[in-house]
Amino acid sequence: MTTAVIFENVTRSYDTGAGLFEALLPLDVSFEAGEFVGLVGPSGSGKSTLLNLLSGIDHPSGGHVSVAGTAIGQLSESQLAEFRGKKIGIVFQFFQLIPTLTVLENVMLAMDLVKAIPKDQRRTRALALLDQMGVKRHQDKVPAKLSGGEQQRVAIARALANDPPILVADEPTGNLDSENSDTIMSLFKQCAADGRLVVVATHETARLDCYVRVIELSDGAVVRDEKNRGTDHD
Repeated sequence: MTTAVIFENVTRSYDTGAGLFEALLPLDVSFEAGEFVGLVGPSGSGKSTLLNLLSGIDHPSGGHVSVAGTAIGQLSESQLAEFRGKKIGIVFQFFQLIPTLTVLENVMLAMDLVKAIPKDQRRTRALALLDQMGVKRHQDKVPAKLSGGEQQRVAIARALANDPPILVADEPTGNLDSENSDTIMSLFKQCAADGRLVVVATHETARLDCYVRVIELSDGAVVRDEKNRGTDHD
C-alpha cells in the first residue's frame, strides 16, 4: 500500500479565556491508500481536529503533516486551497450543498472551481457520479427537494468530483436514519475499495465493524489503533 498521510509529532492547541486548550496531544500516525478508517471518541476528543489538520482546514501548533507526498504546512493559503480541491474530498454532516443550484450544478461547480477535469468532460462525469450514488434522477432538483440521505449522496458525489485520492467525512450519518446510514457506509466502503483513503469521524460505535481500521481518541490522544479482524475488505 502507498502511504497517503503522515502525522509526525503533530499537536494542536488553542488559546481560550480559561487558558491553553490542548485539542490534540503529540500524534504520530500514518494512513494508507485504500484504508477505510473510523475515528471514534466522545465530543472534544480530537476527532474533528485531526480531520481538519489532515484536510488543511486547520494548521498544527507543532509537528508536520504530509498529505499525498506534500508537506501541506509549507503551502500558501492559495496553494493549499488548490491542493485540497484536487487531493481531498470533504463530506460534511450537514451536507453544505448550495441551495440555489441544482444537484447537477452542485457537483459540476466543484470541478469548475478546481479545473482538474477538462471542461468538456465535467457534465458527463457529474452525471456518472450521481448515477453511482443512486441520485441521478434528481439532477435537476434543488437540494431542498431531496431527503437527507439523498442530499448526503449528492455531497459524496461532489466530494469525488475531482477524483481525489483522499476522502474525509465528519459525522456524515449523524442526521440520517439507519437505512440511509447503511447506504452511505456502503458507498464509503466502495470508495476505499477503489483505492482511496477514507477517514470518517463518528459517534456511531454500532457500525465500527464496517471499518478496516478503528482509531479511538480521548482528550486529544490516541488510546486505540487497531485493524478490524475478519472484516471483508474486498
